[in-house]
Amino acid sequence: MAVDLSHKLGTGISPKQFMEGMEKNKEAFQAGYDQFTWSSDEDREFFESLQFRDDIRVLILAADWCGDVVRNIPVVFRALETAGMETEVLVMEQHLDVMDQFLTMGGRSVPIVIFADTGGYVLGQWGPRPAHVQKYMIEFKKENTDREAPDYQEKLTAVRQDIIQAYGEGNEASAVIIAELRELIEGL
Repeated sequence: MAVDLSHKLGTGISPKQFMEGMEKNKEAFQAGYDQFTWSSDEDREFFESLQFRDDIRVLILAADWCGDVVRNIPVVFRALETAGMETEVLVMEQHLDVMDQFLTMGGRSVPIVIFADTGGYVLGQWGPRPAHVQKYMIEFKKENTDREAPDYQEKLTAVRQDIIQAYGEGNEASAVIIAELRELIEGL
């Protein structure tokens, strides 16, 4: 069944408002945004070519306290700006009804980048992390089903370190995020 978010179009805030209103991680987010560079002219040209598509709307579930939002969304913002796509941010805590339709392995994880048509019907989604990073959390969840286990938190801390390493140094993950977004949009 297709998810209809027509009632949510126009209820979010702009990327600029999200960035200006951040109470946590503002400097790190801004640095990621300012330091973004295209790793390939071909990708940049692809996103530039989308400026003539007015049939896609983007809703991004995000929260300023989330490390994955800080790492990923500056790149997403830059790509969508280049594409000229209408984008609005839904702060997770204010839009739990939407969040609960886009759970990751049964849990609330952000960011979730939702692509919809102009009528609000969901066409595709990306997030909360690039696939090569998310695989660590998928594996962790498979192996650690009991959240009450005495070593659960210890193992969670360890997998978070693996995730940070998988993101790589500096802007390494940016090219991967761009490639995944491009592949998704090409299929819409």
